[in-house]
Amino acid sequence: MHSTVVLKFGGSSCADNEKLNIVANKIIEFYELDYNVVVIVSAQGKTTDKLIQEAKELADVPNEREMDVLLSSGEQMSMAKISILLNRLGYQTVSLTGWQAGIYTAGAYQDSKIDYIDTSRIQKELEKHHIVIIAGFQGMNQNMDITTLGRGGSDTTAVAVAAALSADECYIFSDVAGIYSTDPHKVSNAKKLERVSYEEMLEISSEGAKVLHNRCIEIGKKFQIPIIAKSTFRNEEGTIIQNKIEDSTIKSIVKNDAILRIHLTSPQYKSTMVNEIVTFCVTNGILTQNLVNNSTDSLDISFTIKSDKLAKFQNLIETQYPKIEMSYHNVTRIAMIGFGILNNENNLKELMNILAQNNTDIACMEVSESKIAVLLNQTVSDVVLEQLHQKLIS
Repeated sequence: MHSTVVLKFGGSSCADNEKLNIVANKIIEFYELDYNVVVIVSAQGKTTDKLIQEAKELADVPNEREMDVLLSSGEQMSMAKISILLNRLGYQTVSLTGWQAGIYTAGAYQDSKIDYIDTSRIQKELEKHHIVIIAGFQGMNQNMDITTLGRGGSDTTAVAVAAALSADECYIFSDVAGIYSTDPHKVSNAKKLERVSYEEMLEISSEGAKVLHNRCIEIGKKFQIPIIAKSTFRNEEGTIIQNKIEDSTIKSIVKNDAILRIHLTSPQYKSTMVNEIVTFCVTNGILTQNLVNNSTDSLDISFTIKSDKLAKFQNLIETQYPKIEMSYHNVTRIAMIGFGILNNENNLKELMNILAQNNTDIACMEVSESKIAVLLNQTVSDVVLEQLHQKLIS
């Protein structure tokens, strides 16, 4: 009986035909080791961004069902191209869309969750020892509509498929060599981590680091699927995401500038109004965080949302709450992550010192067993990130 391995290749790995040949060779390496190989692919390069931009040229807030139909096409192009290439190289493959692969979803369009996976079609192909190529980021809901899982959702597809198949390992291939102590594009001496716990990786992803989709880590932890993040283009060891390791060091520092602080005011107010607004946002796929309620006899609240949700949020507020006044500005959130981080009081002291040196204004702070995070009232330069990394990690 063959062991099963799931390989996921991101958009940068599939960007053009030259890179697709590298991807094909990686797949063949695993297949020649006598694995059952299941491959999950993202759309090529910036295809998804291009499709979103083209849709917004047609409508400021495009219909979400139709957006899912449109955006799912990017991954389908990738899966077909890789399958064509592998077949030419003499390897029997089959490409499957999310729904053909039996991925059933529930929840809002553009941010659906995987409900369950019927693996019968995948298993049938693996029994023939075919290489199975699956379009990531997508599935089908109970209405038989195409749905997508949110940006980065191909990671979630990969780990969910690995869990459904009881795969030995799930590899997440990209253009970086693993998980780093901070963004290597911003800090030149960022260190690649050999191992990270599920808990730490979940915090890193949830804070906005563009490494792994946070939902894929939740699935990996629940089903104990070993996740290995490594480079498509560099032949070196990656980072293993595993169970918790007792430690008191900071593993990673994440700086997220893709956040807006929203301020809502209105002379009209009732005690349930804040709850209604938050519930309304969540129902429509907009997560509100860092909420501060100053309301007494009039509405006065602030909270943060992701920057890419602004147009949708504005449209919802103007439609549902036309009498509410809204303002917003860009802010930065910095999170220091590492299980047992509070065991070393120097971590918090250094953070406060560096923020003070840079004349930053803290809006709110969050402290937990594995994270210290601050929301700042303004955006700050990457110099702050470099200084923190130098003091606490380098």
